[in-house]
Amino acid sequence: MAKRGLLYFLLLLSQFSFCQQHYLDSLREQLNRATREDTFRVRALSSMADYYGFVQFDSCLFYATKEAELSEKLNYEYGKFLSYRSKFFAYNCTGNYPMALEAALNFERTYEILKNEGRPDVGAPHYFVGVLYLEMGDYPDAVMKLEQTIDLQRQLKQSMPEVFFAYSQLAVLYLGLNRLDSALWYAQRGYDLGARSQDYKKFFSLAIGVLGTVQVALKHYKMAEDLFRYGILQSSQFNNIYFQARSYNNLASLFERENLKDSAVYYAGISLRLCLDHNFGEFTLNASKLLTKLYDSGSNTDSTLKYMRIMLAAKDSVFSQSKGQQFRQFAFNEIQRQQKISADKERYQNKVRLYIMIAALGFFLLIAFILYRNNRQKQKANKKIEKAYAELKSTQAQLVQSEKMASLGELTAGIAHEIQNPLNFVNNFSDVNVELVDEANAEIQKGNIDEVKAILNDLRDNEQKINHHGKRADSIVKGMLQHSRTSSGQKELTDINALCDEYLRLAYHGLRAKDKSFNAQMRTDFDASIGKINIVPQDIGRVVLNLINNAFYAVNEKQKAPRLPDGKAEYQPTVTVSTKKAGDKVLVSVADNGSGIPQKIIDKIFQPFFTTKRTGDGTGLGLSLSYDIVKAHGGEIKVDTEENIGSEFLIKLPA
Repeated sequence: MAKRGLLYFLLLLSQFSFCQQHYLDSLREQLNRATREDTFRVRALSSMADYYGFVQFDSCLFYATKEAELSEKLNYEYGKFLSYRSKFFAYNCTGNYPMALEAALNFERTYEILKNEGRPDVGAPHYFVGVLYLEMGDYPDAVMKLEQTIDLQRQLKQSMPEVFFAYSQLAVLYLGLNRLDSALWYAQRGYDLGARSQDYKKFFSLAIGVLGTVQVALKHYKMAEDLFRYGILQSSQFNNIYFQARSYNNLASLFERENLKDSAVYYAGISLRLCLDHNFGEFTLNASKLLTKLYDSGSNTDSTLKYMRIMLAAKDSVFSQSKGQQFRQFAFNEIQRQQKISADKERYQNKVRLYIMIAALGFFLLIAFILYRNNRQKQKANKKIEKAYAELKSTQAQLVQSEKMASLGELTAGIAHEIQNPLNFVNNFSDVNVELVDEANAEIQKGNIDEVKAILNDLRDNEQKINHHGKRADSIVKGMLQHSRTSSGQKELTDINALCDEYLRLAYHGLRAKDKSFNAQMRTDFDASIGKINIVPQDIGRVVLNLINNAFYAVNEKQKAPRLPDGKAEYQPTVTVSTKKAGDKVLVSVADNGSGIPQKIIDKIFQPFFTTKRTGDGTGLGLSLSYDIVKAHGGEIKVDTEENIGSEFLIKLPA
């Protein structure tokens, strides 16, 4: 049986090798004809890089580098785009994750340029970064990037190879989490999309192999074997030797699991020959490790030592300890670079504001000095003072508007998080309804009316859920528009409990969007008897948001500060927002267990431009603006604080 299988394999291999050699010769001829340095030669280089993409990685990198250099010279963005994709395949398949990340980030940047030029359909850039996150075990970010790939295909309504890739990679992710139902759903979805695609058959064996791996986990061994054999034929047909070696490894592992040692040795041997011929380090390790295990269980010590040496050499090549560290360091440096750019921009803007204010104040003092020294020119000096005062008020108004826009930015980050949840429900239930309609049609043809009624009930329930979450998203959008528009100063009846709860969540998610490491416990205690009160909701909302942001900042700073072990419980950052009706007053409290406010500066905190935050973290206008807004409502704002214990800001408003 093994000999007949080998003969069949050699016949197939010779047939496919002849076809692929003919195809390679035609690509080389096309490249030789493209002597001029133009976009036609770029495309020829791209075809060569694409051919070697899953065959010989050093050749793939060679042609992709040539393609990138010529595209840079011609300022041909699409050529750069294709070269980054080829580089990513080569670097990722050889485990060079830092260079793969660099190629993926360049791929994303070039995609944005092409999208702005009206070409959003050239590919799905988020997929490649998502694959790297998956490789490094960062599952939340991997899910986000892969879902973005799927969403892009839905928006453009056209087929892209990265889409069924994304479904298959999500299946690998959920398989790693041992969520087999989800893994099977995504694997089957990726397989179905790949089977229907006519343009990307070269990559179909990826989806086949993933579905087979999921079937192994489900112990459907016969189905998995058929899929792995199908993957071998598919990858052989399109000369995708990388996936071909992977399919042989999968098949060998399956037979080893079923205690079919001869078959496992046979297919692992084929995989190992392919891997050694093409320098597939990771698969070389897998095949040699399996062969070492198989021969170690018998008496053939020579073969055991042979494959053990191959395994150790492959392990040294693949699992260099620096690779994972380099990837994390590169990603960290990239994030730091972006944050530094943002921080430098903010510092520059703050300096400009400060210089304007100093200049205005200096001008005011100069006029005051002239007024003091030149009493006889009092009338003329008064006019100059009025002009200086007007300029000062204008500058202050600009700074106040900047403070409001900063608050709006934090709100927007929180709203983006809030609106994603109902949209996910809408998308998921819509997909389920499509499948239910197909099931209903099938049951109608069978005449099974009871089953059709049950399916229709499910459809109605799902539509109600879609309607519910759609209205939720609509309310979030309306709230966002309401908070973003300029305040008219008109008071209206407002639910103060709902306003406080909303701003607490939005402030928390806004800070989390900027700093993933930030975390704090949130507590609420709302008096339901308050009802609605007459306020300007945009203005009071800014006050509440500013106090909550200050509270989060205080607990975050305290958590970051070094502390000596004292035997006490671990510090838990906590922010509490509560409301209470007291006679004809409504009390709104924002409390934290942060570092508190020193008593020597307690009288200065409501003064304009006074801040205890680091340069660039605040303008010193938040509490001053809050004080003015509360006073304009006929209320008052107070603070109760104790160093190293925490602070509580209390707002009193007319009921």
